Amino acid sequence: MEVADYQPGPAGEASLRPEGGRWTLVLVRDLSRPPAAVWRALTDPAEIRQWAPFDADRDLGRLGQAALAMAGGPTPEALPATVRRADAPRVLEYTWGEDLVRWELEPTASGTRLTLRHTIDDRTWIPKVAAGWHICLDVCDRLLSGDPIGRIVAAAALLHGWDRLNDEYAAHLGVESLATDAFPESRAEPGG
Repeated sequence: MEVADYQPGPAGEASLRPEGGRWTLVLVRDLSRPPAAVWRALTDPAEIRQWAPFDADRDLGRLGQAALAMAGGPTPEALPATVRRADAPRVLEYTWGEDLVRWELEPTASGTRLTLRHTIDDRTWIPKVAAGWHICLDVCDRLLSGDPIGRIVAAAALLHGWDRLNDEYAAHLGVESLATDAFPESRAEPGG
């Protein structure tokens, strides 16, 4: 499949949870590859560059400081990160600017059940974040399956169903959908 042909499916399994004055988006995705392969996609900078909304300055499978530079924008915006937990191939948790991102990998008979928990301050951004991660995880799944289509982030995501996903996640999660032009360039989120 060519990237031009890609359109995401409908909004997937997602929930929203309040946590200490912040909000956590929980997305669940079943992938056909084993946890070790998914772990590499989440931690190896070369693989991250092929699907994620940022470039990592180092392997994220080790504890400590890192920098995650937003991809697809006019200028790379590096946000500080700290890998707080790296239990290969089960749990990866890091800060991303002010956000907290946690990946949980559970082996299944057919591959891996991936659970993403992304915690942010502003509840109104949750559908935008969900739509972006949805597209990024589709691209990651294709990469893992040996059918890479290339990273789809920032303005490119708008050409591939991001608006529809934003609206679907907003309705599913009970959060008002924000218009795409309401987002300042400096606040980049996955795929958005």
